[in-house]
Amino acid sequence: MKICLFDPGLENNNGTPSANLGDLIIQEAVDREINSLFGNCEIIRIATHTYPTQEHINLARKCSFILVGGTNLLHWRMKEQRQWMILLKQKMQIRRAVLLGVGWRSYEQTPDFYTSLSLKTVLSNRLFHSVRDNYTKMQLQTIGIKNVINTGCPTMWPIRHIESKEIPQEKSENALVMLTDYSKEPDLDRKLLELALSKYKKVFIWSQGRGDMQYVCDLLSVTDFPTIVLGKSAINQISSLISDTRFPVLVLEHSIQAFENLLNSQIQFDYIGTRLHGGIKCLLSKRRSLIIAIDNRAKEIAKETGLPTVSRADFDYMSKWIDEPHNTNIQIDIDAINAWKSQFKQFISKVA
Repeated sequence: MKICLFDPGLENNNGTPSANLGDLIIQEAVDREINSLFGNCEIIRIATHTYPTQEHINLARKCSFILVGGTNLLHWRMKEQRQWMILLKQKMQIRRAVLLGVGWRSYEQTPDFYTSLSLKTVLSNRLFHSVRDNYTKMQLQTIGIKNVINTGCPTMWPIRHIESKEIPQEKSENALVMLTDYSKEPDLDRKLLELALSKYKKVFIWSQGRGDMQYVCDLLSVTDFPTIVLGKSAINQISSLISDTRFPVLVLEHSIQAFENLLNSQIQFDYIGTRLHGGIKCLLSKRRSLIIAIDNRAKEIAKETGLPTVSRADFDYMSKWIDEPHNTNIQIDIDAINAWKSQFKQFISKVA
């Protein structure tokens, strides 16, 4: 069996990984679900960040299913804002793509005519689409796409296997902070760094986005915090560095491996930051986490799942969350997930 995946984790169709490492976190979740659904299948990957060639479209049409991997690809004016790089004539050739955990870019107006036409053209009208929140579902329904299930973001689906008591309620000695390069609020973000440094023994920084590190460095130079860069093979050094008061801030390398090395280490930390998928990844590693909501994604997901979030300027709540015990109780709609998955089972059984 061949599955075509429009893959947000690819920067281009030469196989280069996306420089936004949040895309790789989404890619990992999407791959996990495809493998669990279709077993030992061949995945034909097409980047969403660059236009496919006609050869890619021809390959997609020969696949059993065409899936669109979850990220904020949808927008009310998709001709101008091409989060998903694909031409209308290519959409007309595909006609049966199925969404997997896809979301709407931001709070917006009703989709325009081009968006309505292109989505009705490219998306399957037979199979159900998985979207990450009710806002996305509502936007699709306004243009007549009714075959939609709110499954939540696939990055969060494994949280259903984690009991609330497995995530610490009490403050850790250390913190991991992430900021967002495309949504800068220097005064608020600097205040967040200062809060973290006043509350924690050591503050780790990881740049999920391609410009996060430069932004953080600009803020750190203003506040004059000494830093040390930790590469992906340097986690062994952290134990001694944690006790070294000369380095209150430890900056991790811009790589998934550096982040995973920290997550897989025995170092305990709280996560607090504006990066949604970095925060979800911390929750999956059973770290106490608070996501600062800077757009519709975290806000909408939090409404439906109880994902721990806070508004960007609410430093009173952040301070209390750090100092006081908090229980993490996230609800995942397993029935919705199973309903979306079950539609593929009849086809799979015939193939088997």
